[in-house]
Amino acid sequence: MFRKMRRFKQQLEEEECREVLRQQNRGVLSLLGDGGYPYGIPMNHWYSEEDGTIYFHSAKEGHKLDAIKACDKVSFCVYDEGWRKPGEWALNIRSVVVFGRISLVTDEAKAREIGTALVRKFTDDEAYLEKELKHALPRVQCLALVPEHITGKLVNES
Repeated sequence: MFRKMRRFKQQLEEEECREVLRQQNRGVLSLLGDGGYPYGIPMNHWYSEEDGTIYFHSAKEGHKLDAIKACDKVSFCVYDEGWRKPGEWALNIRSVVVFGRISLVTDEAKAREIGTALVRKFTDDEAYLEKELKHALPRVQCLALVPEHITGKLVNES
């Protein structure tokens, strides 16, 4: 069902794909939007190694949630900042594309776990975390992307 990577020599191993998902803060979530147009939106995320699920937070209404309710199939693309080999100008960039199904998280305890993990990905400020959990979490809809296919590659921009 999912295509094999055409440039297979650049393909990342599964563990390296998970590393990119763990380490990077943001990616682009792509959905089927209004009128059949693709709808891609930058999102921060938390990759849970425990269950292999990618979690997000969102408003409780809007284009993204309407699209998810209409079609739960999505893709999520994450890429790192890249690096240069000594003496070279070209960046080497690792990217990962996840195909899967996304759903609304309805369990309050799970939503609190997701909210906590997302805040901790950006800061260790406990006062900020508690403020967010108390004031923002009740207004947030958490989302769970269960991967069906993950692929990654290393691209040299030269």
